[in-house]
Amino acid sequence: MRLSRYFLPILREVPKEAEIVSHRLMLRAGMIRQESAGIYAWLPLGKRVLDKICNVIREEQNRSGAIEIMMPTIQSADLWRESGRYDDYGKEMLRIKDRHEREMLFGPTNEEMLTEIVRAYVKSYKDLPLNLYHIQWKFRDEVRPRFGVMRSREFLMKDAYSVDLDFENAVIAYNRMFVAYLRTFARLGLKAIPMVADTGPIGGNHSHEFIILASTGESEVFCHADYLDMAPPPADIDFRDPAALQDTVNQWTSLYAATEEKHDEAAFDAIPEGSRVSARGIEVGHIFYFGTKYSEPMGAKVTGPDGVERPVHMGSYGIGPSRLVAAIIEASHDENGIIWPEAIAPFKVGVLNLKAGDAATDAACETLYAELTARGVDVLYDDTDERPGSKFATADLIGLPWQVIVGPKGLAAGTVELKRRADGSRETLPLDAVINRILE
Repeated sequence: MRLSRYFLPILREVPKEAEIVSHRLMLRAGMIRQESAGIYAWLPLGKRVLDKICNVIREEQNRSGAIEIMMPTIQSADLWRESGRYDDYGKEMLRIKDRHEREMLFGPTNEEMLTEIVRAYVKSYKDLPLNLYHIQWKFRDEVRPRFGVMRSREFLMKDAYSVDLDFENAVIAYNRMFVAYLRTFARLGLKAIPMVADTGPIGGNHSHEFIILASTGESEVFCHADYLDMAPPPADIDFRDPAALQDTVNQWTSLYAATEEKHDEAAFDAIPEGSRVSARGIEVGHIFYFGTKYSEPMGAKVTGPDGVERPVHMGSYGIGPSRLVAAIIEASHDENGIIWPEAIAPFKVGVLNLKAGDAATDAACETLYAELTARGVDVLYDDTDERPGSKFATADLIGLPWQVIVGPKGLAAGTVELKRRADGSRETLPLDAVINRILE
């Protein structure tokens, strides 16, 4: 992408309304624009990051055996009355009527609709296990939306729903998502710790929040320091092997870790003092097992191998991709801007032409741009006539992992400068060697 043809509305001033780092940087980097309280337009740079996060989530969901569908955002109030949640959910639910005065709602979650789909098509234990997921915009009318997309009213959510014959199989499904979440967050460059958590309005009796530690976290969390050094599950873990899944879950739940709501002071005090971690945390994922909470009142039943009909056991599993964008920035930034993990950076490489219009620098940049693009690398080519200082500032602000700096002086010696955003390191390389260095 040539920057001269791209839509990147950079703000040089720090927005006054932004309270936390991620909100400030997302506005300054031209990733989002607020349209009303808690509702944001995602501009091109932000949309690229959001899409890359969704792709990682989708790959790990598919790897675990979950199957993608798409459910509508507008739901019938009748479904929620069947489960008993329509009157209980509260003012966070946006309730509307269509032109025929039918009561509808903008879905804050999809347990009821998924249960309705299951009861229509899943009749036998032979149809199970099943895990269906989608990535969809949702709306919850937060009383006080704040912190940009960290706590917004409209947000993107990946929600998955497992369906099983009984508790034992439901635990396997829960473990499968537990492991998939550990892998997902590791691929996004995050150290996410699964913590015992409250189930909230979803309901159920088994729940973990995946928390990253950050000074701007919304709540206090407590855990054993050894979690910070645990390695994520390997890419070749067998999601069809219940024993392997249980071993991983056992490892990641063997030490103390709890949110503020579930904190046990005595258990925490039993940890050696040097291994206690008390910090602020940001929730990046939440998983629940809730059994027959929805299947029983809504009549989602299957016939078991004994010929007896019974309600299915279910769980739900959420990750907020739009919230993750902000969480990753909170965990990875410096005074100059965002430091993206390469897997989700909007562009992997920035080519900075320090003297646009000069024949030699233009030719070198065009060659780099064409060759990197041909190799499938996402490149942002700064071909504008801005001053070098402005180009450096923009590349750092938007977090380009690799920056190739092309100027007349270096080219006269046959070299360019390569900067790595993560640590600020620089090296001078021959022009024909820089691409291989980036691809190493």
